[in-house]
Amino acid sequence: MPDVLVAGAGPTGLLTAFELERAGLDVQVLERDAEATTQSKALALQPRSVEVLADRGLLPVLEPHVEARLPAGHFSGLPIDYTDLPTCFPHQLGIEQAHVAAAIEARLRTPVLRGAAVTAVAQDDEGVTVTAGGREHRAGWLVAADGGHSAVRTVLGAAFPGTSARVSLVVADLRLTSKPDGVADGWQLPSNGSGYLLPLSGGRYRTVVFGEEQQRLGRDAPVTPGELQRALTAAHGPGIEVGEVLWASRFGDAARQLERYRHGRVLFAGDAAHIHLPVGGQGLNLGLQDAVNLGWKLAARVRGHAPAGLLDSYHDERHPIAARVLVSTRAQAVLGVPDPDAAAVRAVFTELLAVPEARRAVAMELSGLGITYPGTTGRVTDVPAAPDGRAVLTGAEPPAGWTDRVEHRGGTEPRLVRPDGYVVWAGGPGLEEALRRWFGAPSVQ
Repeated sequence: MPDVLVAGAGPTGLLTAFELERAGLDVQVLERDAEATTQSKALALQPRSVEVLADRGLLPVLEPHVEARLPAGHFSGLPIDYTDLPTCFPHQLGIEQAHVAAAIEARLRTPVLRGAAVTAVAQDDEGVTVTAGGREHRAGWLVAADGGHSAVRTVLGAAFPGTSARVSLVVADLRLTSKPDGVADGWQLPSNGSGYLLPLSGGRYRTVVFGEEQQRLGRDAPVTPGELQRALTAAHGPGIEVGEVLWASRFGDAARQLERYRHGRVLFAGDAAHIHLPVGGQGLNLGLQDAVNLGWKLAARVRGHAPAGLLDSYHDERHPIAARVLVSTRAQAVLGVPDPDAAAVRAVFTELLAVPEARRAVAMELSGLGITYPGTTGRVTDVPAAPDGRAVLTGAEPPAGWTDRVEHRGGTEPRLVRPDGYVVWAGGPGLEEALRRWFGAPSVQ
């Protein structure tokens, strides 16, 4: 029996499984789809996520699939310069989500179980039983990372309050039989205009369209080549011609978030815990940060040395971060509305972003580099993560009884670094207090 079941083989679920396996746990990932998706989906990794993936040795595998290094993020299409941010990666990596998922999945010890759609979840004091793919699967814990239409969330009846979609958009991967010169010749920041086109690998293109036709059609109406052709012709002129539509989906600006990320022995991460308009390139990155925050805490609980409240700190730390992203994306949606009043607000906001301090504050938020948690003093990038998921102590001798949870290294700068890269002690008194707060009681020697 595995220690943990993970529902969903997207990047969030896979990285959670990877983190748990690094800490020595047995994990089984259950995935609804029978085959790994080739849909591009999210297309950018923010700097903080690049730091995390690099620290886990995953960046070299991703490099061949990187389409662009974008020196800026954007807020509703307004460029936000990243070049002076405090990181070795002051840029977004333009890469298809499918490549990110594949790179993580290749590092798992236990293969993903595909064709295993979750239909029931039951839990008791000892564990969780999940019915998926017509079979029962048993483990001590379940991580639900099964997307915005989470089956786990549905069967548990978990409250998912928020705002319903007011506008409708279409996203699609397609091939073109012709296009005007200069259109979609390279990667660039999106504007707030409909018909945005981005070149992908293999002669494919990504487009996002919205307009009167998209508002009029129902959410369940199929996306047709004719609809995309009309939208792209309106945006780029008669020289563009849609060929094959590889996949297409309608989406809106709904913004919802679970009231609690933990429901007994079930924990939620990624889009299963929060949905929002996919603008500003924050969705994939929000889920990856959920995964690295949750992984080491759940591993500590399974191994029996988590201090009181550690697992619940996953909700306490990550819920406010996602809530802020929902505010940000709702604001970006308003700035993108083709309305004179919205245009006036956009003009004022553009002027504010010319102030260096304002631009930097937005950049730190979008990039994920500005994330802080109570009881931490920021992240580090010069202390590589321990390969076995332990914390790292530098520049000080550890008290007796901590070597099973803390890797001791040399160096002159005293720091105690959580497995997710955040500093919880930086010299002076209080080392043992920090160890006990985050990593439990010392082992018997």
